[in-house]
Amino acid sequence: MNVLAEYVSFEENIKGSRFLSELFPCQSQAEARNLIKEQKAKYSDSTHVVHAFITGPGGEVMGMSDDGEPSGTAGRPALDVLKGHNCTNLLLTITRWFGGTLLGTGGLVKAYGNGAKEVLKAADEKNLFQPLVSKVDFSFTCDYSLYKLIKINFSNFNLFNIKEDFQSQINISGQIQEDQKDSFIGKLSDISNGKIIIKLN
Repeated sequence: MNVLAEYVSFEENIKGSRFLSELFPCQSQAEARNLIKEQKAKYSDSTHVVHAFITGPGGEVMGMSDDGEPSGTAGRPALDVLKGHNCTNLLLTITRWFGGTLLGTGGLVKAYGNGAKEVLKAADEKNLFQPLVSKVDFSFTCDYSLYKLIKINFSNFNLFNIKEDFQSQINISGQIQEDQKDSFIGKLSDISNGKIIIKLN
């Protein structure tokens, strides 16, 4: 399974209607719901904000909505395209501004399905999909004297979302690729002579 690294969009006009397809990295169903709410508020002048999302390590959590379009003509074709792309942890919204010409059910299925295909294609062209990596949260505290050496060793591991808080000591937290956690713990223990105790969450 692949995950989306960053936001991407695609826009087209079909018989006067404007369709804006947007893909967002999204870690959970709750995050998807919040993003959908934000999209609807942002595009309050639109006719429909259709969505489809897939989350979970195996892409097991899915959702979609036609948002007022005829049943099965919008959310379902969009979700079907996502499901065929071997991806997870992403939300697709397709916002429509009605242009006065009815597209019919077949036209709608084609429009929303194509919007999904094109925004995925845009993500592929920008190499925005990456393999899903299982991560573990970690945190530890270290002395200033060890900070430079620790930072040098960070480059040997796949770390994510590193946060540093400089107090009397330095509090460091982030995520590490799960299959590297044991060697990471061992390395930091070695360079600190056992002083650094890493907490895994």
